[in-house]
Amino acid sequence: MLEKIYFGTYTRNNSKGIYQAELDTEKKEIRDLELFIDDIVSPTYLTTTNNGILLTITGNDQGQGGIASYNLTTPKPVLVDQKLADGASPCYVSYDGQRKLVYTANYHKGLVEVYRLENDNTLTLKDSVTYEGKGPRPEQDKSHAHYADLTPDNKLVTINLGDDKVHTYDVSEEGKISEIAAFQTPEGFGPRHIVFSNNGKLAYLAGELSSEVAVLEYNNGIFNLIQIVSTIPVDWTKHNGVAAIRISSDDRFVYVSNRGHNSIAVFEVEEDGILKLIQTISTNGDFPRDFALDNSERFIVVAHQNSTIASLFARNATSGKLELLQTDIPVPEGVCVHFVK
Repeated sequence: MLEKIYFGTYTRNNSKGIYQAELDTEKKEIRDLELFIDDIVSPTYLTTTNNGILLTITGNDQGQGGIASYNLTTPKPVLVDQKLADGASPCYVSYDGQRKLVYTANYHKGLVEVYRLENDNTLTLKDSVTYEGKGPRPEQDKSHAHYADLTPDNKLVTINLGDDKVHTYDVSEEGKISEIAAFQTPEGFGPRHIVFSNNGKLAYLAGELSSEVAVLEYNNGIFNLIQIVSTIPVDWTKHNGVAAIRISSDDRFVYVSNRGHNSIAVFEVEEDGILKLIQTISTNGDFPRDFALDNSERFIVVAHQNSTIASLFARNATSGKLELLQTDIPVPEGVCVHFVK
């Protein structure tokens, strides 16, 4: 079986845009890497809809950043629309298929925006929120919105690394948001991304600045803290920053990437939702910014921002553990890994 992968990148050095490749699940290798969309500035994060539209972060050489929509149903990708504004680009984009809404989080502006993806696949801004506040660490000098996506019960959850808060919102069909609650993590935790269990009762929050994962109880927009566990060995004293976090579809294993320690931490989820570290494995590259489970969940692909490679791992669905298969996938400045469903 062949699975299509898109890689989002920075275009600061040798990257030219968005790359695509195929995962051959029978031969257990990634092949046919090629440039998919060029003439685009730092498409660092991306996602796709179920009707062939790609939504991606973008920018230009005049100091503007924003998002763009591309039609993938044509022989070559076609730019449909882009929405740019002065200043830095967002760092995260997600799609709400039920309401046809697009959510973005802008790290540098502390800004979350809600767009409508119209029937012609153009983008219309519907709502936004700008956060204030800061935290105790140098990286928390101001608000830094890092994530905006849906909860299992179709609320919007946003994460502000700058002041250690996780916000939840009701979302109207028109794309207007109204806040339900704000969860405060421990100071300096630096929340980044979050994943949820299938039953929607548990969430796992990645702490970029503290190199930790917080296990949270979730109920109707409200979070409560259950556990905090480290993602790095106790004797690691050099810099590390947690990046991506993923959960297997059977809710049995949680995976977290460490930038600095350059590893994936593998946790087993115990019956009460508590995490138990069962493996820490090198990603064989520098600064593993993002990774994703493939559609079969037999494999994990890791993209490295500082080394021009991606790595392929086999995943044991029974034990949850990873085994390195391939490290010669020449993805430059890799930031995002997205498997097409």
